[in-house]
Amino acid sequence: MKHQMLTKCTTAALAFAALLSGSTLWAQTETPLPQLVEQDGRHALLVDGKPYLVLGGQSSNSSTWPKMLPGVWQVVEEMHANTLEIPVYWEQIEAEPGKYDFSIVQLLLDQARERDVRLILLWFATWKNGSNHYMPEWMKLQPKKYPNITGKDGKPVDSPSPHATATMEADAKAFTELMKYLKEADPQHTVIMVQVENEPGSWGSVRDYSKEAQRLFNQPVSDALLRSAAMKELGATGKSGDTWTEVFGENADEYFHAWSVASYIEYVAAAGKAVNPLPLYVNVALRDPLTNPAPTSYESGGPTDNVIPIWKAAAPSICLLAPDIYLQGDERVLKVIELYARQDNALLVPETSSDRVKYLYEIIGKGIGYAPFGIDAPDKVAARQHAPLAAEYKLLAPMARQLAQWNFEGRIFTAVELENKSEQTIDLGKWEAVLQFGPGHTMGQSPDQKPRPADGKAMIVRLGDNEFLAIGTHCRFTFRPTGKDAGKAWQYLKVEEGYYENDEFQFVRVLNGDQTDWDGPYIGDEPTLLHITLTTR
Repeated sequence: MKHQMLTKCTTAALAFAALLSGSTLWAQTETPLPQLVEQDGRHALLVDGKPYLVLGGQSSNSSTWPKMLPGVWQVVEEMHANTLEIPVYWEQIEAEPGKYDFSIVQLLLDQARERDVRLILLWFATWKNGSNHYMPEWMKLQPKKYPNITGKDGKPVDSPSPHATATMEADAKAFTELMKYLKEADPQHTVIMVQVENEPGSWGSVRDYSKEAQRLFNQPVSDALLRSAAMKELGATGKSGDTWTEVFGENADEYFHAWSVASYIEYVAAAGKAVNPLPLYVNVALRDPLTNPAPTSYESGGPTDNVIPIWKAAAPSICLLAPDIYLQGDERVLKVIELYARQDNALLVPETSSDRVKYLYEIIGKGIGYAPFGIDAPDKVAARQHAPLAAEYKLLAPMARQLAQWNFEGRIFTAVELENKSEQTIDLGKWEAVLQFGPGHTMGQSPDQKPRPADGKAMIVRLGDNEFLAIGTHCRFTFRPTGKDAGKAWQYLKVEEGYYENDEFQFVRVLNGDQTDWDGPYIGDEPTLLHITLTTR
């Protein structure tokens, strides 16, 4: 029996069924609202009623000003990105209390439409990197009314308190005005998602230890949390009336802070969503997912992997929790992808560094989008760093809709080259793909060359029992028949190299002879698309 999830973040059941059946029901609505849908643990972001893959880039923090935007758009074009993630600042929009200026939002809408690029807006408001630096000046000048948290030692911490009702209400009011403006000014849904705050939580203190926070901490845990599925996932038990310490023991401080921050953001998100139900998400400053470090070593209170269940219970208006991946090492990065690609959480990587291109296919195969941070950094080094991703986007962008649909249907299989592991296999049903990574003469590198980094990757799309698309870099593809055909002789019926245009594969040449006879076709530095048909003999 197929599983179908319908929440505040998903579309109506009838339209969802129409998508799966290929019905033209969506055509009845000129511009359907972007939605997130889930089936059997796979997710799709629907834009214009069809699955959409975010091939994005995020601007630098201080780029949303008219004189900065030409440089941003230039890089978006050079990258072949289909989506720009860009912040809008509370201090910019509400420079005076209750007076809202959305001229920069309108400029973004106009310029994005001119370029046929979608937008994901980042609401830099109460939190940005754990601080309140994007609050309006008039709020910063009233620290008692809009307070920061107090550390355990009684000293102030540069992070806003999630218990400041005045701040929360002001943020919710401003965010609601933004969402209302988008509803009126953007019927085309140029904006497809909105990020609420940025990397919320606190550095330097596990939670707020102010008198008000301590009063709340000593009160019973919310019954809404006690009754939620989070308790089972956290391995905790408690009854109504139990305090945070009684229920969560040594984790009480962090869990209380996560609940408090998530509840604050839910208040803001729910207010905005009531006037314009675009998909909303919160991004995450990660902790090490392998070592279970102490919360004093990372940004406490945000949706780190250990408190995802709390966030899901506290903030149902938030459609997904999105990891900002800057961690080093295959094991850590792949673990993060696993932890955030949940049945109740679509995987979106809204920030990463430009040297993480090797994980692009892995994220595409398990998620809805990818974007490196700081694409418009004003230096030539940054431009060179983004060149490999530009080559990937150039190949993938024309087939992004198909990739999103294939991913939703479970047709995409991926692999990343791991250190000290030169071969991997993928079960494709009637066939097993054998992927060979690594240096050496048979991999297109002569023995006297210096070893290259382990940066190979591969993506296979199963079009039929014997028909596949293969994309990769630094990878050789070969196959073995399985099941009742295991051990049979086989051969490539045809290997075509090509590209996508107008939603169809465009043939360039047939690969044969030297390109296929020696252990299968090899793809080197430049990402390449192959259409492979196999047969047994």
